[in-house]
Amino acid sequence: MSIVCGVPLLECVYCLACARWAWKRCLHSAGHDSETWSVASAVEFEPIPRLCRYILANYEEDLDNPRQALPGGVCVNPRWVVCRKKYQDTRGRAPPYLIYVDHEHCDVVLAVRGLNLAKESDYAVLLDNSLGKKKFDGGYVHNGLLKAAGWVLDAECDVLRELVKKHPSYTLTFAGHSLGSGVAAMLAMVVVQNTDKLGDVDRKRVRCYAIAPARCMSLNLAVRYADVINSVVLQDDFLPRTATPLEDIFKSLFCLPCLLCLRCMRDTCIPEEVMLKDPRRLYAPGRLYHIVERKPLRFGRYPPVVRTAVPVDGRFEHIVLSCNATSDHAIVWIEREAQRALDLMLEKDKVMEIPAQQRMERQETLAKEHREEHKAALRRAVTLSVPDAFSPTVYGTFDEKTSEAEGNSPSSSSKSRQRMSWNELIERIFEKNDSGHMVLRKPSSNN
Repeated sequence: MSIVCGVPLLECVYCLACARWAWKRCLHSAGHDSETWSVASAVEFEPIPRLCRYILANYEEDLDNPRQALPGGVCVNPRWVVCRKKYQDTRGRAPPYLIYVDHEHCDVVLAVRGLNLAKESDYAVLLDNSLGKKKFDGGYVHNGLLKAAGWVLDAECDVLRELVKKHPSYTLTFAGHSLGSGVAAMLAMVVVQNTDKLGDVDRKRVRCYAIAPARCMSLNLAVRYADVINSVVLQDDFLPRTATPLEDIFKSLFCLPCLLCLRCMRDTCIPEEVMLKDPRRLYAPGRLYHIVERKPLRFGRYPPVVRTAVPVDGRFEHIVLSCNATSDHAIVWIEREAQRALDLMLEKDKVMEIPAQQRMERQETLAKEHREEHKAALRRAVTLSVPDAFSPTVYGTFDEKTSEAEGNSPSSSSKSRQRMSWNELIERIFEKNDSGHMVLRKPSSNN
């Protein structure tokens, strides 16, 4: 009898638990993902709207007569386009791209377009992968995107080497949207690991902007390359949030809402500690910039706010149940909202009125803050036992030189494990005498 009476009680508890879970999931908005992040500045966010327009130039048939009705135009000077490759040129091995020398901003840009739903070759790049199939620099990456990046680099390495050598003060930027964002991120990693292919280009000159990024690399790589790769996410965009393999997403493209809901329920039930310790789980790469323009249970768009961080835990782990989850993935919307956000930053900070010397000081301060945040993220990854994560060195002024030298070396991950700890250093310098006190160690005959 007691068992029979307890059955309705268990049903009520179960229903209440399900209702609470559904209520929390429905109230979870995109703003919750980045509410603790710092607000981005105009200095660091300035390239993003411009790079979006460079990516959009890949969609134009004639750059002299662009069809895109952007407020500022496509913003590409046809005379500065070094080369442009379409599908017939890449033969389906990579998405279309262009190389552009921006003399106004001292930048050499390789911009890759996003997925074309009508091209089977783009699906072939996505389908060429399985979890744990490809290892790279101590982590896992998407195999198809890495192969596409390798093909682009082999095809254009001579052109890029000549441009980098011809313009030694210019930065080298890789940018891409959606599918192209994964190719751009892989390109940045490969270039950093093989600097000799581009004439020993310095790591500080290489940067990447992944717009609406695909989850293409494991967590240790995503954090380690945060000084080079930047990801831009608009509000509720589904692609950076779902850990569903890209090939499964586009196999189920016509039932995408159902797939996302099922994946949302599954990921909610998995503890975050389990996710973090899965070495094959892929993430959005690098430093994250989150454009927030809507609030929960409110209609309309608000003045966009851009927040940035190098998170380890809470890194866009949960899908947002939103009717804008797919529309926020569009490059046109991202460009428009990014430009609005930049205009608000410039208006608030009045950057145009700041003297050049103070602006340079601000850039140096910002770079230092980003380095400190990057080191903190690396230490956080070690604390959370992320597979193959390692902490930066602790030797003060030698830190930057060591990290730069090892960052340019293909064996940086193995060298980092061989660093001497502080206790080992103390033991090599000092020794205990007969009374138990620490004294300087006597030099050995070998020295």
